[in-house]
Amino acid sequence: MYRFTIKLFTTSALLFILSLVPVSIVSISHAVSVADYDSIQAAIDANPGRMIEVPAGDYEISEKLRLSGEGGGLYGYGRIIQTNPEAIICEIEHATGVLIRDLTFTRAKGKEEAEASGVLLWDNQSVVLENITVIDNRSRRGSIEVSECTDITIRNSKVVNYKRIAIDDRTGPDEPNYGYAFHCIDGTGIVVRDSVGTMIQNNRIVEKNLFPTKEMKDQYNLGKLTEGKYPSKPGRLAGNTFERGSVNNWHQGSAMIVTVPKGSHHTNITGNYLENSAQGIDLHSDNATISNNTLNRCFIGIKLTHGCRNMIVSSNMITHVDKWGILMNPGAASHYAAEKTEEAEALPQNVDAGTIIANNIITDFGYGDEYWNWGGESSGAHGSYGIALFEGQFEENPPLRDIVITGNIVYNTGRDKVMVDGTPEEQTSRYRYAVYAGPWGEGAEPKASAPDPDELHFSNNIFHPGVEGVSNIELTP
Repeated sequence: MYRFTIKLFTTSALLFILSLVPVSIVSISHAVSVADYDSIQAAIDANPGRMIEVPAGDYEISEKLRLSGEGGGLYGYGRIIQTNPEAIICEIEHATGVLIRDLTFTRAKGKEEAEASGVLLWDNQSVVLENITVIDNRSRRGSIEVSECTDITIRNSKVVNYKRIAIDDRTGPDEPNYGYAFHCIDGTGIVVRDSVGTMIQNNRIVEKNLFPTKEMKDQYNLGKLTEGKYPSKPGRLAGNTFERGSVNNWHQGSAMIVTVPKGSHHTNITGNYLENSAQGIDLHSDNATISNNTLNRCFIGIKLTHGCRNMIVSSNMITHVDKWGILMNPGAASHYAAEKTEEAEALPQNVDAGTIIANNIITDFGYGDEYWNWGGESSGAHGSYGIALFEGQFEENPPLRDIVITGNIVYNTGRDKVMVDGTPEEQTSRYRYAVYAGPWGEGAEPKASAPDPDELHFSNNIFHPGVEGVSNIELTP
């Protein structure tokens, strides 16, 4: 037999008990919902600094959603559909502490190819994107784009189908080194520009719509030169492009890129899954950690160039890459420091140095979608390398220096023997060297910016030989 006693609580006691209840339960009757307004934007404008629920369902918009100010944000399981291909889906600007979570952002059927970003963050601090999905924002701009921000977090989110057929226009005064335009596949999942303290964690970026096949190349004339906004004019990096009338790097963009050398730094990229990208992770920045990511099917896995100093590249799984697994080189934007003069302010250095490449696995090399495009079908595997450490693009670029390469595996999948007519046979490697260090083009005369083997430090790696061996240089500690 149980005895129940009912007691009346004083006001102070009741308040104490309520203080122990989660805030979300106490305040649920006061939640703001877009269902109570004519539009999502009307709800945002009427409730500055408050979290606004977007319940499950489809919400069409024709202008971008705009959030700014301090605090607040959007949450819920609704799907926001942009019907205007010229407009951003959601823009957060001049904001602090805004949170967007659980929502899906997409574009209307038949209007997936866009000229704008999906979710754009500009001039913000401490904004969080969590568990959002951006799907079918097929644009040369980023599906998620961060510009001039501080302490941004993008986690547990998904970007699906971010590429489109486009023209890569490298004509005009902003592109003096090339001077041509060409047909391409382009698009990037996450773009970070000129931002500090960015955290990109446990996201998934996958392309399921466009694949770099021979059929796709023929259908869209990929790589063929075309007219740009300005007259074509060969630049320093044009090479023999005009004679050929085409380029082979027509698969442009990246799953994610962090760029603006010297402007972007202290970035953390961890635990992400990236599939079917051109370049997996593209870095033009300093003081970054790139660890525990999985990159599956790309022609470049991780690229560090144009001034990447003090980077940690560790414990990444890179599979089905067809050109370079990990690439590091001083790009055209790298330079030495310069003292102040009457004509110019002092220029801080922008160099590629002081980096650790450790405990990464590069495997199934040459078994991706672009083996046919990058010369891997030839017996020499052309310029395909597990780890590539190149000279600068120009004579004036500072060389690579103080690079530690330790505990990595470049695994020749061909060593896993295949039964041929009842006999186990080892297959030919699909890369030329596990490690290459030197000029762009074997046998070429090195520039002043060629990496010095004395400043490349190798230890405790497992490097299966490529077609021409383990490396073109002696690998010493």
